[in-house]
Amino acid sequence: MQHPVVSREEWLEARRALLAKEKEFTHLRDKVNAARLALPWVRVDKPYVFDTPQGRKTLAELFAGRSQLVVYHFMLGPDWEAGCTGCSFLADHLDGALPHLENHDVTMLAVSRAPLDRIEAYKRRMGWRFPWVSSHGSDFNYDFHVSFTPEALGKGSVYYNYEMIPREQAHDELPGLSAFYRDENGEVFHTYSSYARGGEELIGTLMILDRAPLGRNEHTIMDWVRRHDEYEAAPAGRACCA
Repeated sequence: MQHPVVSREEWLEARRALLAKEKEFTHLRDKVNAARLALPWVRVDKPYVFDTPQGRKTLAELFAGRSQLVVYHFMLGPDWEAGCTGCSFLADHLDGALPHLENHDVTMLAVSRAPLDRIEAYKRRMGWRFPWVSSHGSDFNYDFHVSFTPEALGKGSVYYNYEMIPREQAHDELPGLSAFYRDENGEVFHTYSSYARGGEELIGTLMILDRAPLGRNEHTIMDWVRRHDEYEAAPAGRACCA
């Protein structure tokens, strides 16, 4: 690979110029985070129920006694043999965060439309510990625009990431992240959702690669990613939720 090689003094000049941009980005991120916190909330009135290893639970019960809930919408459909490669990549980064989040009044879990036994089987394969529940049989995934019926897909476009996207860019399952708040009266509010690349900052591996000499070194988004137990088994394929 050809790359400019310069003196230490020239490198410092270029590095200081980049540092100014990095600081600008940090300040912009702080402003975006503040704007996110300032978003209005929407009361959740529909009685969603989920299958969990501890039995059926409502959305309010998923908070596990905390006031904040973050849901990762994991792409694992009812008849899928394995979870989405890109979602699995993100999920590899969750277990270490759980003690910190739970100590800070935040419950984090994954939700998929697959039946619970299929979720549990894939979770065992991957060796994950984070809570993962099934929304099978409920409207939860459809209402939060991460699952799409054949009829919806057949219309040529679906509503995803706050806009209509063509069928060719869609799938029966797509990734996302949603946040909820539960007040002292037990009422639940939807506070935030992001989709597509919106959850990218949860993937610490990408943040490290962004600082490596060759960066992400990819032709299309996450085309090199595989499930963590497949790197020796097969050549890299395109991540299904890239």
